[in-house]
Amino acid sequence: MMMANHCQPAALARNTHIGKTTTNGTRTPAAFILLAGLLLLAGTILPGKQAKADPLVVDLSNHLVAISTGFTGTDVLLFGAIENKGDVVITVRGPERDMVVRRKERKAGIWINTQSAYVRNVPTYYATAASRPIELIANDRLFASYHIGLQNQRFVTTMNGDDTDDSLYRDALLRNMEYVGLFNDKPSKISFLSNQLFRTDIHFPANTPTGTYVIDVYLIRDGRIASIKTTPLVVSKTGVSADVYDFAHRYSALYGIIAVIIAGFAGWLASVVFRKN
Repeated sequence: MMMANHCQPAALARNTHIGKTTTNGTRTPAAFILLAGLLLLAGTILPGKQAKADPLVVDLSNHLVAISTGFTGTDVLLFGAIENKGDVVITVRGPERDMVVRRKERKAGIWINTQSAYVRNVPTYYATAASRPIELIANDRLFASYHIGLQNQRFVTTMNGDDTDDSLYRDALLRNMEYVGLFNDKPSKISFLSNQLFRTDIHFPANTPTGTYVIDVYLIRDGRIASIKTTPLVVSKTGVSADVYDFAHRYSALYGIIAVIIAGFAGWLASVVFRKN
């Protein structure tokens, strides 16, 4: 049995967003107005002169995911348009962190941590989406060269102990991250509304780490990359939880003292309230 420990990334500055979407993923007509604009950009409606259209245009319904005290997860709409027919593959990658994967063994009737591996360059979130089954879009060599898919992620592993096979720790890390909902092994579905317009929902669970996420959109034709677009998305804490989080990380010693004082006062108050005569 193995388990992975990782640290949560610090909250980053907020970013502006296009369209108006609530934190629960509800979309407003602004997103669909942008969809109509994408038709113009994609060259499907061009008055007069012929212009060279961008083969791939994408955007998000919201470029900021705000995590408040009652945050339970949300969906962000990604939509776009392509000039001609083709397949679309999307990857969503969270900020990278270093993680420790530990092997647990049962000794003398108890489970204890024995050997471990230090894994660097691990995304705190990773998800993919595709317009068709991934094996029908292109060969494995193309996806490996662009690091598309969990199996093509390149982690730097440093072994501690006698183990020499880092694949055991890598598999354990992927398994644990999938279990908590931060990695998805199977691509989500991208829906085409016509021959040009497409859309998909990117799900962010309640335990989504904060930081700047990178969303790459690939247009693939005949097994080759025709165009790539990259757009950022910021996940940030807001409200009282953000203030407490920042205070705890900036003034950790003072935060610990205050927590002890509050806990002691709460214990004393409970003993007074429930004291028996």
